Amino acid sequence: MKKLIHLSLLLFALQATVHAQDEAIFMHYNVNPILINPAAAGFDEQYNLLFNARMQWTGFEDAPRTISARYNGPLGRTFGLGIGIFSEKAAQLSRSKLQLDYAFRYPINDDWKLSFGFYTEFQQLTVDGDITSGNFYDPADDVLEALLNGDGQFDAALGIYGTFRDNTYGGITFNNLVSSRLSTIAGTGTSESFFSFYTFLVGHRFELTDQKITLEPSLMMRQIRNAPYQMDLNLKAGFLDDQLVAGLSYRAGLGALGILLGTRLTNFNLYYSYDVSFQRFQRYNTGSHEITVALKFKKKDRKKNDQ
Repeated sequence: MKKLIHLSLLLFALQATVHAQDEAIFMHYNVNPILINPAAAGFDEQYNLLFNARMQWTGFEDAPRTISARYNGPLGRTFGLGIGIFSEKAAQLSRSKLQLDYAFRYPINDDWKLSFGFYTEFQQLTVDGDITSGNFYDPADDVLEALLNGDGQFDAALGIYGTFRDNTYGGITFNNLVSSRLSTIAGTGTSESFFSFYTFLVGHRFELTDQKITLEPSLMMRQIRNAPYQMDLNLKAGFLDDQLVAGLSYRAGLGALGILLGTRLTNFNLYYSYDVSFQRFQRYNTGSHEITVALKFKKKDRKKNDQ
């Protein structure tokens, strides 16, 4: 009976992994908005190298493990570019993805900065060949046969990101533009419009200059194709000019709570988070862990070099 419960839970997890997009995986978007919005590529006018790893549902056999490496930075005064590679493993299912980010930065005035961007991605889903020796293998299953041969999928998204006086920020990404359109054409979608799926983020940074402390509440709302609606309430605090960072996140609807710890040493940034769910599935695992290593290099000022 216990094995049957574990099998059912694993099948549920695999279904979520197959359908949900990578926008829904990483939680460190409040320190690296490029994780959810392509318009953030090069927005801070720094060259960024990000390495992310997320261990989902630790303690549960064959739970998802995801790693990624990303670069984004400015190209000239107005353009930003980014590239990311992802690898995920969950039980006998593997996924690889390549994503390209493009952004156009437009400083409206001294207070407002705005950026428009989009990304294109290609991902390939495969299952291990030894699954054919299992008792549940059915050669007539077209979906499984496609995964055995490597199922390739294209997708794209549009994003807008901006700041007001550097302390207030926000943006929206319209996700799944290709997959939702193909689903509508094939007649398998349920009234999916071009902008049915989105990721919205808004936040404000309060600076307590006397104590060198910052408080940053933020709100993230996300509706991704074939995934439940998600709303995150976040509060991040920075100490000693953000050399130390701590935060809390509450995921409404899905019922999850996470903590964030981080440090910044010159160009080196390290963040760690741990989150647990209030759902029944939590009894079968010990929570989820996420680690981000970020290297940031400032763009050289040509005017200073010319003097």
